[in-house]
Amino acid sequence: MSRIDQEGSGRRRKALAVLLACLVAGAAFARSSDRDKEMLIEAGHQSGTFAADSVNVLSGGVRVRQGTLDISSGTASITVADGDPVRAVFSGSPVVLKQVMDDGTPMTARADNVDYNLRTETVVFTGNVNIEQPRGSMRGARVVYNLQTGNVESGGEGNGRVHLRILPKAAREAGEGQ
Repeated sequence: MSRIDQEGSGRRRKALAVLLACLVAGAAFARSSDRDKEMLIEAGHQSGTFAADSVNVLSGGVRVRQGTLDISSGTASITVADGDPVRAVFSGSPVVLKQVMDDGTPMTARADNVDYNLRTETVVFTGNVNIEQPRGSMRGARVVYNLQTGNVESGGEGNGRVHLRILPKAAREAGEGQ
């Protein structure tokens, strides 16, 4: 293998490592034990540069799996600043995020867009948001989740409404056996 081929191969390996780091960080809202597992990424196409400040786009059907985390979207856009991933935006109709949470309960979230800001550790679900867990569900135009504080803010623009369904503990426990 020539020196030029070796340099190109090295750049491709480095680029893949940066992309994986971006997506691992983008999945920080995942079950904590999942972050120690390998990440598998599939897409029809990748475009971008892996420079210190760049945006990389995955398209053609994107699937990211890591442990119990499973994200499917039409596209994913990963922003890198000063060599570090700072934002991961998944879009499609819908983006589907499935996860088993730290307490063992499953969670499924669907939205037109999922935007994770790694600097603020905030995940913003927008457009036809539907989040379901055994303890209940939340629907609305926009849901913001702060990973640092656990705070959830939801609503919609204009007359948008939030719809919450919270099941009593007895109903949740009865559903576990089914």
